[in-house]
Amino acid sequence: MTDKPNDSLIAWLADLIYVGGKFESGRALVCDPTGAIVKIAPVEELQDEKRIRLGNRAILPGMVNAHSHAFQRVLRGRTEYRTSDHDSFWTWRKLMYSAATRLSPEDVYDASRMTFLEMALGGITAVGEFHYLHHAPDGTSYDDPNLLGKEVIRAARDVGLRIALLRVAYVRSGFKTDANPRQARFIESNAETYLKNLESLGGDLNRASDTAWVGLAPHSVRAVPLDYLKQVITYANDRDLKTHMHVAEQPAEVSACVEEYGRTPTALLETEGLLTDRFTAVHAIHVTPKAISPFAKTGAMVCACPTTERNLGDGVVPADEYLRNDVPICLGTDSHTQIDLWEDARELEYHLRLQKLERAVLSGNPTVREGAWQLEADSTLRDGRVSDLAALLFDCATTNGARSIGAPGGALEVGKPADFFTVDLNDPTVAGASKGDLLASIVFSASRAAVREVVVGGKPIVSEGQHLIQEEVVERFTDLQKRLWQ
Repeated sequence: MTDKPNDSLIAWLADLIYVGGKFESGRALVCDPTGAIVKIAPVEELQDEKRIRLGNRAILPGMVNAHSHAFQRVLRGRTEYRTSDHDSFWTWRKLMYSAATRLSPEDVYDASRMTFLEMALGGITAVGEFHYLHHAPDGTSYDDPNLLGKEVIRAARDVGLRIALLRVAYVRSGFKTDANPRQARFIESNAETYLKNLESLGGDLNRASDTAWVGLAPHSVRAVPLDYLKQVITYANDRDLKTHMHVAEQPAEVSACVEEYGRTPTALLETEGLLTDRFTAVHAIHVTPKAISPFAKTGAMVCACPTTERNLGDGVVPADEYLRNDVPICLGTDSHTQIDLWEDARELEYHLRLQKLERAVLSGNPTVREGAWQLEADSTLRDGRVSDLAALLFDCATTNGARSIGAPGGALEVGKPADFFTVDLNDPTVAGASKGDLLASIVFSASRAAVREVVVGGKPIVSEGQHLIQEEVVERFTDLQKRLWQ
């Protein structure tokens, strides 16, 4: 009698696997029926596990997109023209409102599903959705005040992504600013209503779930007055929930905060005791070096969204200063002008190169001595060490993102879920890379098309570069765009 494979355990075998900060060969990633990793073992130690071979592939941990506005995917390509003497975030925002005020619940689902599909195809396995569409277009509440949030969650689940629904608190247009009727879908005028609806959504999701969970997202200091802000962040801290907030995205926001409170947004958050290790400041561009130290003291994080920040002309995140102060940075695709977390990772470095007129700004290694390059390069090729800069940027896209939104993945380790993607080692953008320079080739040069398989919780959602429901998702989104913009 021959032994049959143990179908309860699945062993994924690829040419290379990224574990412990470097690529290893001759290893298998083994997961149990729940999708948890039980071991990463040499292939020769496998016994009766069911084997899935992935030839010419490297396995890497799934990436985590920490900041998304899924419905804004409908805007792609439709805002790239001048509308005033000085175009900026504030003029772009008017065009965004034209879409936000016309989407039905089913439209929100279709737009979100398209966004999450594109994320999955790029190796993203979890997303933090900064969700602020709550009401009907005229501002009246749906029978279920979480209807639109649930449509976004349904979209993520149908695509197969994990999602943190970061439910947005939005109260006003700004300090001493008249109400904007185009924001009627966003506003919950008191903290009690907001928290009641958040609590209801959290209960519906089952907080113990690792596929969908809630977090809090006071939109910004201009949209949420201080008393309201303190009440919702206290609620989050008491329940160990993640808090995300737009901070210092534009100079006008900083000026308005100083006018209202006599302090910048970062100073306000610090002096009011609102920064904690559960807090992520999204963007945090227009800050002084002095304003960065409170993040380090409290363990708060920063989420940079370089593709959106350059598209809107917001500015450059001072990532070098944050990292110098040991402030972790994660990444988001925000408005979805482009959904490619590798691009956001490399831009975090590249924008600084343009500013400072130097290379490897975020690298912690000293410049290689003249004449020593060949020796160090050969050493790197032998032991599989990777570029410290590539590793840092990849951590921003994986482990840091997971910490920011409370996702269970981010790294391939025993006990964590089998959330991973593969890269085709024969893809033209990475072909010829060695173990030592493969991660740098991926982070700085790979096309998203190099991603071939994506697995979430041990279940494949992308195979050979195609998602299981890709055709239907694209078809319905195309129909939405025709209706929305005809």
